[in-house]
Amino acid sequence: MTTSRSPSPSCPCGGKTSYAACCGQWHDSFAAPTAEALMRSRYSAYVLGLEDYLLATWHPTTRPVSLGLSTQSPKPTWLGLAVKRHENATPGTAIVEFVARLRMGGGSAERMHEVSRFVREDGRWYYVDGDLS
Repeated sequence: MTTSRSPSPSCPCGGKTSYAACCGQWHDSFAAPTAEALMRSRYSAYVLGLEDYLLATWHPTTRPVSLGLSTQSPKPTWLGLAVKRHENATPGTAIVEFVARLRMGGGSAERMHEVSRFVREDGRWYYVDGDLS
């Protein structure tokens, strides 16, 4: 999978390492080792506009046909990510609670608070769905 590299040396997800050492490696292979790593890589994919990656890591039972990131107007400016909680209910299921901050166009900053559900199948984690609050 071909990706565009972040212009910043740090990862968009807020990880303490470079993009290449953090989410970039998952974007190249999409086999994140944990649900939290997958969620962080999905946030970075939204920041970088990697729709193919987002769809490939979305569980087939809930995956939309497209996200329309390239045609979205106004495009969001992603401002940051805070992971609040990561729990593995079973070895094959997990939840990740996070808050993402974004701004649409020239509007005020907004918070997107979600509790996301993930499932592990054939050695890969997939995003299933989430509850926004």
